[in-house]
Amino acid sequence: MNDHVIPSAKLTVAGAETILDAATRKAEEIGQPQCIAVVDDGGHLLAFRRMDGAFALSTDTAIVKAVTAAIYRAPTGEMADGPDIRLAVATQGKRINLPGGLPVIVDGRCIGGIGIGSGTGEQDRICSNAGLAAFEGAETF
Repeated sequence: MNDHVIPSAKLTVAGAETILDAATRKAEEIGQPQCIAVVDDGGHLLAFRRMDGAFALSTDTAIVKAVTAAIYRAPTGEMADGPDIRLAVATQGKRINLPGGLPVIVDGRCIGGIGIGSGTGEQDRICSNAGLAAFEGAETF
């Protein structure tokens, strides 16, 4: 390698579906239907599910949570009040600070993000972490 190339890993659709399925199982276990989105490291949607009974408008927030977690390489819901609103406005709603978005980090590299919405912030994060726990080598939060 030289200083013009960075080694990387890529989240596949199969990997995204592994995360999605595990998050779905956790949502079923806790009795909270969810909207679940998994994106790659550039924030591009790889897998999505809106479970029966999940709040329809959470479709959008789940995707934006996943994109935010992937792009910022950090969990959503942890930014201080004030800057979060300004960033949401500045990005025309493409950045969100609601809990439930987690980056997919393997071997210290962010390869994607998961975003979940329709429950409480705590329920969303529990289901996101369950998705990550099913993905071999992924960090949980």
